[in-house]
Amino acid sequence: MGVFTFVCRSSGGEWSAKQLSGDLEGSAASTFALQRQLVQAALAVDSSGGVQSSFSMVSPTSAVFQVIIGGGGGGGAFIGGGAPSVGAAAGGGAAAPEAPPAEEKKEEKEESDDDMGFSLFD
Repeated sequence: MGVFTFVCRSSGGEWSAKQLSGDLEGSAASTFALQRQLVQAALAVDSSGGVQSSFSMVSPTSAVFQVIIGGGGGGGAFIGGGAPSVGAAAGGGAAAPEAPPAEEKKEEKEESDDDMGFSLFD
């Protein structure tokens, strides 16, 4: 699974993007065209599975774009961006960090009516 994170900026009507940690770059006249170009660039590096992407505007002239390849969620199809969350700390081209171990669930005892000092039918 590959995770590619890009910082995107607009200047003079042209959008450009640089990979946060890597050498991939792209530029296009629109954010849509830039996203398509960056997905193709990421696929050229890692084509191991389905593609998911997320594009989030940070300001009117900057954005963060993330492409995730593999991971089992896409099933080989492109899933469009626009999701509000982006893991900006994830390194581009590196495997995603493993999920933290699940915490042990503590079972709560059901409170009985006797514990409260009264009963529903008293």
